[in-house]
Amino acid sequence: MGASDLAAVEGYAGRLSYEPGETVTLHLSVTRAGILGDVVPGDGPARCDVSVIRDGAAPQVVWRASDLAVDAHPVPDDAAAAGARWPATLEIPVTDEWRSGFHVVELRSRPVGAAPGGETVRHAGFAVRPRLGRPTAPALLALATNTWNAYNDWGGPNLYTGGTHVSFARPFARGYVDRPDAAANRNANLGPRPDPDVEKWIAYVFAADVSPWAGCAGWPGWERPFVVWAERNGCAVDVCTNADLAERPELLEGYPLLLSVGHDEYWSWEMRDAVDAHLARGGNVAFLSGNTSYWQVRLEDDGRTMVGYKMTARTDDPVVGTADAHRLTSMWSDPWIGRPETAMTGVSFTRGGYARIGRATPLGTGGYTVWRPEHWLLAGTELRYGDQLGAAHTVVGYECDGCALTLADGRPVPTHADGCPPGFEVVASAPAHLWSKTAEVDEYPSGLSALRAIGELEETADLLFGDHEPATTARIAHGHAVLGAYRSAGGGTVVTTGCTDWVHGLAGGDPTVEQVTRTVLDRLRGDG
Repeated sequence: MGASDLAAVEGYAGRLSYEPGETVTLHLSVTRAGILGDVVPGDGPARCDVSVIRDGAAPQVVWRASDLAVDAHPVPDDAAAAGARWPATLEIPVTDEWRSGFHVVELRSRPVGAAPGGETVRHAGFAVRPRLGRPTAPALLALATNTWNAYNDWGGPNLYTGGTHVSFARPFARGYVDRPDAAANRNANLGPRPDPDVEKWIAYVFAADVSPWAGCAGWPGWERPFVVWAERNGCAVDVCTNADLAERPELLEGYPLLLSVGHDEYWSWEMRDAVDAHLARGGNVAFLSGNTSYWQVRLEDDGRTMVGYKMTARTDDPVVGTADAHRLTSMWSDPWIGRPETAMTGVSFTRGGYARIGRATPLGTGGYTVWRPEHWLLAGTELRYGDQLGAAHTVVGYECDGCALTLADGRPVPTHADGCPPGFEVVASAPAHLWSKTAEVDEYPSGLSALRAIGELEETADLLFGDHEPATTARIAHGHAVLGAYRSAGGGTVVTTGCTDWVHGLAGGDPTVEQVTRTVLDRLRGDG
């Protein structure tokens, strides 16, 4: 009998973000869950010990309750889209003593009448943000919770398996809040040879009983290692969620620096407005992330539901032909939206792609090639022209963002044809590639290919340019991860790593990646 066969208490917070003075509601139920989103009610009832832990370099228990009675509640057929709709089991007050950060809820349960020991453990989580107008650190990290929700397959389809609406009001599948060996089980291929069938990851999914999509999103893979590194290195950060930027943009006021870390793929119109306003008033942003702001989504039902039609948006999204057509849930670079993410970040996944996964640059070094060692980003590193940055820990892996490039005196510079801002400087880069279905050898990892009629390369060319003829796809077939920076019109500085996996260099203790990160944080927080 595997772990997935056991009944367990699962749950979710009523919201993903709270501030001191508010009350967390926890919605709990006994379930019997397997992989691939299959969830049914458990036999219930059960007894459950609940611990709320502020996670980070030194995890701290901030609230605890023991031996709670938890009943089994129905799991609606539409739980993935419309939520679990479980009643609140308990309320937890957030006091001023709770520091801003991501709080993991540990649910340790056992059948009624069973003695402690041998319990089944599940996890939920929520962010504690600072009170409005009262920053407690010079930098604000916006957790990529929209992306977590897009990949979450608890209770049914996610945005990659046929869903168009995904609910925040349900548990996260296993692996999104707590995942054993998160750093070792990455989408980037770490061996000397590529593993296009992702056999190691699938074996891990079954062994650890986690969602097969958990390698693409969630707290353990990117944001947690960054927060752990930052706290160990004296770099305090406050935390909020993606939705906080949309719902309370004034939260950004008072912060010199906004941080995006890891895989931050799904942004709403209101999020873009908030970050653009931050830049317009001279604020700084560090995108230590990739595939950043690639898809537009809408938050509906008072923020409980996220809507994303993705590649079918032009035909299926009900905003087409209405006054809200600019909120089309397609790529931000889609001309129908007319607001490419490149104008904000300097880079785009449409000019990047994958690295060290499937057959996309499968034997790449995993590092950037340095083009401008004189740039302030590389101060104190002793890197020289042509050196590799971050290869030892494969910081260029999984999903990468770049910009349209040409050469000037032998070094890459933006063409600005894709909306890349004036003054953007390419400091370092590495090859990346959008997966193609019409290539001589199918470039998708096994299992993903069957989900698409044509490849991402061809789909992207269709949206950007109107067709995917060979001459058209060639315009974006040879992408890059671009590490670079520019000065915004408002006077702020924007830095991008152009890759999801920068943080793995920090987690691995790469001294050069650490030095660059310290330089960015010091300068953009106003310390340097």
